[in-house]
Amino acid sequence: MQANEHPAGSLSGITVIEIGTSVAAPFATQILADLGATVIKVERFGTGDDSRSWAPPAWDGLSVTFLSLNRGKHSMVLDYKKPEGAELLWALIRDADVLVQNLRPGALAKVGFTADAIKEANPRLIYVEMTGFGSTGPMADRPAYDPLVQAYGGIVSVTGADGGAPARVPVSVLDMGTGMWVALSVFEALRRRDQTDEGSHVELSLLQTALMWMSPQLLAVQAGNAKPRRLGSGFGGVVPYGAFPAAEDGYIFMSAGNNDTWERLLTALEVPADHEVRSYADNAERVNARDAVNELVSQITRGFTVAEMEHRLREAGVPHSPVNDIPAVLADEQVNAIGQIVPMQHPEIDDYRIVNLPMTFDGQYPLGQPTPPPALGADSRAVLERIGITDERIAALIESGVVGEAVVSVGKE
Repeated sequence: MQANEHPAGSLSGITVIEIGTSVAAPFATQILADLGATVIKVERFGTGDDSRSWAPPAWDGLSVTFLSLNRGKHSMVLDYKKPEGAELLWALIRDADVLVQNLRPGALAKVGFTADAIKEANPRLIYVEMTGFGSTGPMADRPAYDPLVQAYGGIVSVTGADGGAPARVPVSVLDMGTGMWVALSVFEALRRRDQTDEGSHVELSLLQTALMWMSPQLLAVQAGNAKPRRLGSGFGGVVPYGAFPAAEDGYIFMSAGNNDTWERLLTALEVPADHEVRSYADNAERVNARDAVNELVSQITRGFTVAEMEHRLREAGVPHSPVNDIPAVLADEQVNAIGQIVPMQHPEIDDYRIVNLPMTFDGQYPLGQPTPPPALGADSRAVLERIGITDERIAALIESGVVGEAVVSVGKE
């Protein structure tokens, strides 16, 4: 093996069908593709995955969201609501190892693809259903988006500045988090299948992911503590902890997780011995006087630039970081040193780059299928050939509107 070659991922030989849209299911199956699986993305006519049209932001006319979530896949356009289309989807299911879907609750079952029918068709299949609120209870049939479940599950209630409006976490933390749980669940289900020769029906929801991420806060309230207040960038058990203003050029994030670090912070910033802030010598005192302490610390940090504070806090061994914006992240020496953002050839984008999985094996990132996100319907013919459909029948299926082929890209001409 050459030094720049990657070994095949452990999911090589595993076939995954994705009937998904937006973020959660596509992110889950992209992880599986990166780890070696063959992922067949079944999309609807005309628009395909919703995220194909989520632009701007765009990259040479292509949705950045779609580009971020769909590398390493094969796109097939299929109307499985038509009898011939349903027959083809059943054929794909019988030939697959994993099926992942995040359609509206009950949508796939409504057209005949129930969990029981799927199990009967392929007892070894791992069928993964993703929902917003779970499969039982009064909210089970409701569709959901990430920010809605962030609000419902309590995340929004603790996000934002105290006294201001609640705020969502401005990344798809529940969609992508649930996608991570899907990937982990698929590995568990595959191990079970190795032992039993039977598949599994796996159910996950954004609400369950929200509850997992909120477990410290949930346990705190169950233990009799007051409900958490919104702390901006702060943390409930430590002060100072969060973003503090610099003289003129931004913010620095710092943490004094114990009293020794607090003393080193004050020394590094040359706080006089008689300064009021030094009266808060113990973390519990600082937590109880959070607002006053944070204001006093902010007055101190405004006397330094970010670079000056970075130097002083680094020398003192105080945990800290500048609050980088996205251009700064892309240009950062450490970010570039770990090599996670890498180029990938794309037929329409000259300088296309991806963010690889956040893990390495023997020093290598596990990109199992280094292919860019597919054009809508780009692989319909190849997928049908895979399950033994003849060229003549493929042509008839396309003519009748059961199967779609690649559309003209909205990118470069």
